[in-house]
Amino acid sequence: MSKLFSILKLRDIEFKNRIFVSPMCQYSSEEGMPTDWHLVHLGSRAVGGAALVMVEATAVSPEGRISPWDSGIWSDQHARALARISSFLKAQGALPGIQLAHAGRKASIDVPWRGDKPVGEEKGGWQPMAPSPLPFNNLSPIPREMTLDEIAGVVSQFAAAAQRAVEAGFEVLELHMAHGYLAHEFLSPLANQRRDKFGGSLENRIRFPLEIARKVREIWPAQRPLFVRISCTDWAEGGWDLAQSIAFCHRLKEIGVDLIDCSSGALIADAKIPAGPGFQTPFAAAIRKEVGIATGAVGLITEPAQAEQIVATGQADAVFLAREMLRDPYWPFRAAKALRVDVPWPVQYERAKPR
Repeated sequence: MSKLFSILKLRDIEFKNRIFVSPMCQYSSEEGMPTDWHLVHLGSRAVGGAALVMVEATAVSPEGRISPWDSGIWSDQHARALARISSFLKAQGALPGIQLAHAGRKASIDVPWRGDKPVGEEKGGWQPMAPSPLPFNNLSPIPREMTLDEIAGVVSQFAAAAQRAVEAGFEVLELHMAHGYLAHEFLSPLANQRRDKFGGSLENRIRFPLEIARKVREIWPAQRPLFVRISCTDWAEGGWDLAQSIAFCHRLKEIGVDLIDCSSGALIADAKIPAGPGFQTPFAAAIRKEVGIATGAVGLITEPAQAEQIVATGQADAVFLAREMLRDPYWPFRAAKALRVDVPWPVQYERAKPR
């Protein structure tokens, strides 16, 4: 029996296997609206057999976007447009998920294929905001330090976005608290140098992310699971690390978070990250063991046997695939064949199924 292709149940939701499609920015939205690109991109991964297909980092406000071409869910119109996608994903047998995000100081940049350069206000950009007025790198603008009212406002924006995600038909919600974006900026002492109740001690630095999680959990239906993606370490001395991540995840579990999506890095531009196959999996294993919460492993997971080994040995409860899913939307079918598991194919494709 393959553990990778066994059912995972979180709350009342059953995942048909342990293969999840990571949220991956496409930089192809128009005023935050999904386009046909998103329908085809996400739909093909649902057709390809993944249990969960996550919509990319979706901004809770216009200024929360990474770029002016990012996905958003700050209006009912956005929710209605996203409902078409969630409905199609469900029709193909995948659970539709969405990641809610705010980019913080890493907002208002150009698309990757044009160099990730800051976009000025004259070209449709805006001044980013952050816990402290510290830029991401020497090319980035100095962000505006958030006021207490602005912090409360962002919590409310996440709550409103969660309600819209319910109305759009999503079954899984993930809060983006990783990769140097706003929530992660509050967590790390390298980006958060506030001297009020949101800065300084660990208890203060986790306050804002916990407020978001608590408010969203109140709104998100009790029968549906809530995920949180974190960077388990900044890969930098004096920054956020695994010990702090474990303490934070204990608190997230108390609030009612169901799974921690364990990534790392991206808070600072010059971190030395020892990337290699499965290099972040030990973080998922440590949090799963120490906190007693379900975890997802992510990062250079490419081979079926590798994914099987991660879940079969209890290092994580699921694997999130990103770039490998861009290369091969039908990776789950290839994995099933490699692991000698018979899984159903779409009836339209059955004549191509290996026998």
